[in-house]
Amino acid sequence: MSGTLASFSSMAVAARELSADMSTFEILFFRSLVGLLLLLPIVARNRGAGMRSHRIGLQVGRNCVHFAAQYGWVAAIAVLPLAEAFALEFTMPVWATLLAVIALSERMTTPRYIAVIGGFIGVLVIVRPGFAAFNPAIFYMLGAAVGFASSVIITKVLIRKDSPLTIIFYMSVVQMPLGLVPAVFDWTPPTLAHVPWFLIVGLGGLTAHFTLARALNLADATIVLPIDFLRLPLIALIGAAVYDETLVIWVIIGAAIIFGANYYMVWQESRRQ
Repeated sequence: MSGTLASFSSMAVAARELSADMSTFEILFFRSLVGLLLLLPIVARNRGAGMRSHRIGLQVGRNCVHFAAQYGWVAAIAVLPLAEAFALEFTMPVWATLLAVIALSERMTTPRYIAVIGGFIGVLVIVRPGFAAFNPAIFYMLGAAVGFASSVIITKVLIRKDSPLTIIFYMSVVQMPLGLVPAVFDWTPPTLAHVPWFLIVGLGGLTAHFTLARALNLADATIVLPIDFLRLPLIALIGAAVYDETLVIWVIIGAAIIFGANYYMVWQESRRQ
């Protein structure tokens, strides 16, 4: 989980730094390129096993959705205070719960109702419509959360036949041209100063999800989730130290409501299992 916190936080800073010089599409292209270069030796070591998928069409569909979500995430990180962006991203489990009921016919239980209602209340507390200046970039991050939730639901279907390595491999292969084609029309020649940020974005994208998956494999979600929530105060400190951002108390309150509702759902479902 320490690796997860470091990966997500460093990715946010790298995306913010790169956004000052180049388009979101170009950033996503280099993220996929770096990720693919890092994965190729692992795929080769497994004798190309990671390249074989039983659901190519679903892989492509998942990555189109995931690419759109990543676009919204990077675009929001570029302009929103980092703490606010991360707080809104925490709504992802809420959307995943709703989508699981719709797409996978999962049952809507009382804890899940509480998680959904708490999630929406938390968003309203953070955004405070009518009481605070509204930033349209909020929709980018909320859209990203919905996209990430959709990606999780599709992954639940893919994982039945495809390995995690295959899913991550196709994530880079499919998303790289999706970023390259529109980036060509607004291309900024990268410099040596950009290379470290490219490496952080590409490597962080792989290590964040790998370390989180390993943590969930080693410990119960009720232990992992509170540690993951530490991303918010950590990124708030980074935002204050690096970008002189002021932490708004409503962001902390709204994020705590979202987290509390999600944690209650996970705790109840863990007890039931």
